[in-house]
Parts: sequence; structure tokens; C-alpha cells
Amino acid sequence: MKKILSIIAVSVALLAAPANAQVKFGVRGGANLVNMKLSGNVVNNLQKDNRAGFYIGPTVKFTVPIVGLSVDASALYDQRSTEVTNESETQSIISRQLAIPVNVRYGWGLGSVADIFLFAGPQVAFNFSKDKRLFNNVADWSWKESNFSVNVGLGCTILSHVELKANYNIACGKTGEATIFDAATKTVTGTVKSKYNSWQLGMAYYF
Repeated sequence: MKKILSIIAVSVALLAAPANAQVKFGVRGGANLVNMKLSGNVVNNLQKDNRAGFYIGPTVKFTVPIVGLSVDASALYDQRSTEVTNESETQSIISRQLAIPVNVRYGWGLGSVADIFLFAGPQVAFNFSKDKRLFNNVADWSWKESNFSVNVGLGCTILSHVELKANYNIACGKTGEATIFDAATKTVTGTVKSKYNSWQLGMAYYF
């Protein structure tokens, strides 16, 4: 947690430092193409089928007085879903969280019409999904209250207002866990840990 707070503090300092930075506010939204990975000693008893999700929320962009360099930060409602199946039943698992990505960007202009940029940065997310009982009470699914990930991607800005982005969101550590019980004896027989990575395709409009 101290490491995460340090990264957030540095990111905020980067945002606040340039007194003459150009600031633009906007709205961002897009699709999550989920890639949940399972691991554990009973993972063979569970199969997954990834589903698409979405994200949306306000965003702000700071263009600093260094050619090509800018920073953006957002507060996003982020939803991701997966279906898990045991021997006879399928159930949905849905993650709902407040995601706060901060990205450092470096771009190249293509005249006055557009520019392209690469970006990368940390993301902290706070989960408000409810834990879930699965498969007739033989498994309990629980979410971590918060998680840390990293974004890496590229984008394009058109006419200074419309922005298109594509990136991969890489989870650093587990995002959820299932505890498996024996239906007859009610004893724990194993656990399954999950990591929610995601391809993200999105668009933003800056006012």
C-alpha cells in the first residue's frame, strides 16, 4: 500500500508542477475486453468464459511546456464480467470498481489535424462489487477491496477535441479469489485466485 500511495503522490506532483500547463477537461468511455486468469489447486474444476465490459467517467489532460509531453488522469466507473463453469453449472462474476488511471504521454503532431501518442502509467481501483456464493453454496467468490495495475498503449487526437485510445491494463497481483467447499462435509477443499487483465478500446471528448 505504501508503494501505491507513493506512486499516486508522484503522479499528483507531476500534474500540479507546471504552472503554465494547458489544462483540458472532458469525458472518457470505452470497452473492456476481459482476460481473466485463474490459478490455484482446484483450478481444473473451473472453466471461464470472458465477457466484455465498459468504463466511463470524467478525465483531465495537462499539456506541459515540453514538446510532445502531456499527462492525463481519469475517475472511471469500470465494469468487467466473466462466466465461470463447474461440472454442471454456469454463473456470472461481475467486477464493479472506481478506477483512477494516471498516464504519462508522448506524442507527435501530424499537422493541425491530428497527432499520435504513446502512453503508460499506474492505475488504482477501488472495488465495490459484492462477494458472491457460487454453485449452490459450494464456492464463495470474494473481491479485493483495492487493486493496482499498469496501463500501456497508444492513441490519436483529432482536431484537438476527440481522442481515440487502445491499451492493455495489466493487473499486479490478484483481484479476486474463490474458496471451494466440499458439499457434504462443508470443509474447504481449495482456492482459486484470479487476475483481471483487460484490453481497452476507448474514446474521449475534451471541451
